[in-house]
This record gives sequence, C-alpha cells and structure tokens, in this order.
Amino acid sequence: MSKHHSTLQLGFKGLAQNWRSDLIAAISVSLVAMPLGLAVAVASGVPPISGVIAAMIGGLVTTFIRGSHISINGPTASLIGVVATAAIGFNNGDGQAFNYVMAAVIVAGALQTVLGLFKLGRFADVFPSAVINGILAAIGVMIIASQVHLAIDTKELLPQGIGPIDKLKYFFEFITQANLPIAIITLVGLVLLIFHSKISYKLFHILPAPIWVLMVSVPLYMLFDNYGASIFGEINLSSRHLIEVPGNFIEEIRTNFPYPNFGMMHKPLFWITVISITLIASIETLAAAKAIDKLDPYNRKTNLNKDLMGVGISTMVSGLVGGLPIISVIVRTTVNIHNNAKTQWSNFFHGALLIIYILLLAPYLQMVPLAALAAILIFMGFKLASPRVFKESYEQGMEQLLFLVGTLIITLYTNLIIGIIGGMIIKLLIQVLLAHLPFRTFFGMMFKSGTKVLKKSDNSYEIRIKGIANFLSILHLKKIMSEIPLGSDVKINASSTRILDLTVQEYLHSFKKEQARSGGKVRITGLEQHVSSSKHKLAMKTKLGQAPIKLTPRQQRIKAIATKNNWFYRQDVEWDVSTLQDFDFFETRPIEYKENALSGTFPESDNVQWEISDITFDEGALTAKEVFHTTCEVIHLNRKIPLFILEQEGFFDKIFDRVMAFRGQADIDFTDYPEFSKRFKLRGDNPDKLGSFFTEPIIEFLLSKDVYHIESNGHSLLIFRSLRVARTEDIEQMISFSEEFVTNL
Repeated sequence: MSKHHSTLQLGFKGLAQNWRSDLIAAISVSLVAMPLGLAVAVASGVPPISGVIAAMIGGLVTTFIRGSHISINGPTASLIGVVATAAIGFNNGDGQAFNYVMAAVIVAGALQTVLGLFKLGRFADVFPSAVINGILAAIGVMIIASQVHLAIDTKELLPQGIGPIDKLKYFFEFITQANLPIAIITLVGLVLLIFHSKISYKLFHILPAPIWVLMVSVPLYMLFDNYGASIFGEINLSSRHLIEVPGNFIEEIRTNFPYPNFGMMHKPLFWITVISITLIASIETLAAAKAIDKLDPYNRKTNLNKDLMGVGISTMVSGLVGGLPIISVIVRTTVNIHNNAKTQWSNFFHGALLIIYILLLAPYLQMVPLAALAAILIFMGFKLASPRVFKESYEQGMEQLLFLVGTLIITLYTNLIIGIIGGMIIKLLIQVLLAHLPFRTFFGMMFKSGTKVLKKSDNSYEIRIKGIANFLSILHLKKIMSEIPLGSDVKINASSTRILDLTVQEYLHSFKKEQARSGGKVRITGLEQHVSSSKHKLAMKTKLGQAPIKLTPRQQRIKAIATKNNWFYRQDVEWDVSTLQDFDFFETRPIEYKENALSGTFPESDNVQWEISDITFDEGALTAKEVFHTTCEVIHLNRKIPLFILEQEGFFDKIFDRVMAFRGQADIDFTDYPEFSKRFKLRGDNPDKLGSFFTEPIIEFLLSKDVYHIESNGHSLLIFRSLRVARTEDIEQMISFSEEFVTNL
C-alpha cells in the first residue's frame, strides 16, 4: 500500500507498467475536463469548442515538453475575465474579435516560454499568497457576475460596458423578469454541484458532478420545451439557449478553421491582454506545480522553469488552432491523483479521450442548455470567492484579510495587473506600519538584512534570519538556503527579525518538510518575543515584545488528562510528521501542521509507544483545496504486521468495489465472518497474510466496538474516528480502544 518512487518506471516503460491505472484516472479527468472546457470558453466569450481544444492540446502536446510528472494541463477559469474583456474590446465589427484573441494568446505563450528559458520562474515566489487569493477571489466575482444573467436569461437587458459590481446589482433588479425554465435548470445544476461531494453513496461519485449537471439538464430542457407551456404558461425557449458546437468537428476544421490576426498589436488592449495572460497563467502554473508536488504520492519534484516553458509552447500551439491559454490545472490534477494516476500518460490519455468525445458526442452536446454551463461557472466562481477563502485568510491574521480584500476591490474596479501591483503596495504599507519603522529603515532592513548561513559541522547548519523577512526578500533567502544539502540538521534563528512574513514562513515550513522526508531535522527558534494577530502557525510575526502563551479550555483539559495518567503533553510540536506520511491516508493529503500531542505507552503490551495529536491537512490544493482538522493516534509496534486499511463499509461500496477491483484494490471478505465483512471494508496487498492476522479475538473485538479507521504501514498503526477534532472524552475512548486492540494482536 505504501508507494515507492524507485519502483515507478517513466517514459514508455512507465506506459507499459501503469497504462491501466493512468487510463482509468484519465477517464475521470476527461469527464471533468469536457464540461469545464466548454464552460470556460462560453464565459470567455469565445466559441465553446475553444476550451475543449485547449484541453486536448494540454494533454496531447504539453505532456511531452513540460517539467511536471502527474499534473493535468488545460484551460482555466482564472483567465476568463482577461479573455472576455479582450473579446469584447476587440469587437470592432469586422468579425475578427476571436482571431485577435488567438493572436494575443500566441504572444502570451511566447512570453511564458521566454520566462522559462531564462529561468525566471522563481520570481513567482515574490507574489504573496494573500494577494494571489485576492486576485482569484476577484476573478470568482467576475465569473459569477458574468453568468448570473445567463442563469436567468436576462443578459439581453444589461446595459453595455458595465463592470462586475453593476452586473450583480442589475441581477437583483432583473430577477423578477427571469425565464423560469432556464432559472430552474440552473438551480438544479447548482444543487447537484453543491451536494455531489456531500453525498456518501460512492455509486454517485463514479461520474463527476459537472457530467451529472449536463446529463440532468438535457431532459429538463426537453421537458420544458415540450410541456413548459402547460406548467408556466407562455415560455421563451429557443436554440440561443443551447451550446453552439460544430456537429461535425472534422468538417468544421476543414471549412471554418480560424487563423490568428495580429492586426491589433498596436493597441494598448492587446498588450494588456498579453501581459495579463502571461502573469496570471505563469503565477498560477507555478503555484499549482508546487501544490501538486505536495499531493504527489511519489514525492516527485517539478522542474518549474521547464514547466513554464512547456505550458508556454503549448499555449502558442493552442492559440494557433483556436484554443485558450493552457496552464497546470489543480482541480483536474486532484481528480487525477485521487483516481490513482501514476505517470504523465494520464494527461496524454485525457487529451486523447476528449477527441473521441467530441467526435462521438458533438450532436448530443448541441442539446446541452447554456444554463447548465452557467451553473458550473457560478459554482466555480463561488469556490474562488467563497466565505471559506476569507475565513482562512482571517485565521492567518487580520492583516492577511486586509491584503486579500484590498487586492479584491482594486482588481474589481481596475484590472488584474493593477490589482496585483496594488495588493503588493497595500501589503508593504501595512507591514511598514506594523514594524513601526521609517520607510528608509524598513527597506534597508529588507534588502540589506545580513541574513546568512553558518556551517557548524559536516551535516549541521545554522541560518540566522535578520531584519525584514517578507515576500520581497524571499528570493535572497531561498538562494542562500539552497546551499544546504537534504538530510541536514538545521537550526533557523529568527530572533533578529523585525517582521517574519507569512510568505517566508510558508517557505520555511516547506523546507522543514523537505528536510524531514530526507531524514533531516529543522528547528526554528527565536520567536519568543514576536507577536501576531492570530494563533495560526504561520501568522505574520512582529517583534514588539514578549508574547504570552495561553492554553485554550480544551488544551487545559488535555493537559489535565496527561497529568492524571502520567502521559506527556506538548502544545506546539516541531515538524515530526514523517511517520504519518508513511500511511496511505496521508500520501496525497498534505499535512499543514500538528499540535496538541499527547503521548505515552501501553505497559501491558511491551510498552508499545503511542501518540495522539490534532492534525490539520489539505484535501486537494489551491482552488480545489478543502482544509480538514482531525485527531488521530499513531501506535509504534514492536513487530512487523501486514499492510492494510480497515474502515466502515457503506451501502453502495460493494458496487463501487468492482471498479476498485480492476485497479487491484478489492475489498477482502471473510467467509467465516459474514457480519464482519458486511460491516467493514478491508484492503491490503496480501489477502493470505491478512486472513491469518485477523484472528477470531480481533474480529470479535472490532465487532463489539465503534468503527474506527485503522491503517497499518507494516510497523505502525494509524487510528482515527472522524474528520473532526476529538473531544477530550473521545480522546480517552480512542486510547482505551487502541490499548485493547493492541492487546489482542
């Protein structure tokens, strides 16, 4: 069950070894990519097929020239505002608006290629995450504003040339004039998208949510078209409410192949479009690449500059054949990884499958109402600008929320480029105020800080970070820290910092995890006199005085339990989650931090050591990210046991397991214990060993208790109850359960 990079073949050998798992993952990805590609193109104001063409090129071309291993490439919602603005601005009545957009896409791809060629990908680190989140939130608002009128069929009533805020205002004014059949189709689509992830029946998850939206919308539209008059009275439905895609894709290419037109290169709008596409696509591609590396179960690393060149060249190709810009897309990559993809061939397969879909399904796509795509886009926009985004930013510190909101407002009332610049200026101004320093002193401490690396011994280093450590000084910090080899013992002394930015701490956090994976150890010291506006581990820290340490009521109760039972309690825990990352559950779920660790031994089981702690981890990343908090226990056994995962079995799991069996991950049943097999789902590499391991006492014990997720990595056990932080009484029950379980082994 544990994965090892050394056993994974790449290239054509990887194709022969892993084609089955990569193909299955590609089927799921392509089913997501097709409706999303159509939706992104429609919202961008270009032919719907352009989004699918970009996804095809992202699979068939990008796969062979990029620097990443398992990512999916294609069009993105984050460029909708840029392309849509260009498509409107280039519309001068000559019918060439899309051709001018194609030219801008080609030039933007060329600029990206140059950035990668000159190894400038590192400059993406300069853009703070709060500013990028503000840009993405603004894009989300723009997407929603552009689609809500399609969702109720009031777009024709809108005045020309108004911004996203005014479009939202008009939505509430026009809602009483909504086309009810169209509005119902949109509403049903939104309900499906919202509740798809919340429905536990795995049979429902065989098809991704966007495909369910398309499948349900077609019969709904046909129903309203045929019988709507008897339901709503007079109705207004016509072909303009349906997607416009060529019925014969090959014939369309032969007769109406679009060609780029560079006739707008002398216009400011052309270069604003080019620079906006280049900046947003480059930043998002590099951010996605780093996020995907955290999800990769084989811990492979992306060559960022090569990846930038790869998407740049592919974007040029896409623009030449009528497609949208291409980036590494995190949502589809998350689907890819969670469906057990192993190599780059899953990206290639997804592009090839899209060609098959278009050739076979084009007549059926013409039956899909635009309202279905509007629902998908509104949901995508909401994900970018959801309350969760603002809540997470606030949890990182009030100043992070100010950076985000400031960037959001500036972007909505200007454009993406000014939004990025404005957001960075706001961040600098607030940091100057928090540091209580004159401008000249602040910038002097930022660019001439004196930060350095000292070598203590062959494998021991000390990093002394000084002055203002923020997003503008991070490139220098990364440069000097790159000299430290993996597997080193590193002490990071931050006592001489006046500001320790969240951007810098995110990098230090990543550095710690990288060293831990290689057997190294990193300790951060010197923050005792720093204060922050949040309890978040990575909140920006300012050195103003002694920061008092207070325990929450729950932490006080856990500490009392530890004192009563002679256990050891630690509120803050250094980065020591390497054991957790050895478990299958956490292989594709990056751990953000660990805290409130309670540890002890089981005296009657050869003093087996155990530890319970609160874990914060991510499911997916960036726009696909969901943050979870759970309390789990790790038990370090004194002997080897088989690899397995044991969890509760759902009603439809047996049907779903037929798909899993094709991947070699079938549920293992015990014919002698039908009740156990009915209640529990057991997976493992060696059914014979598991048959011997799960003896009658263990099975009887498990049947008599509440169901826990129990996982073995061969020498340790991972146990947790649910994806929430446990109450103190739940912690005591977990310890009691695990002690009895270990006793029965």
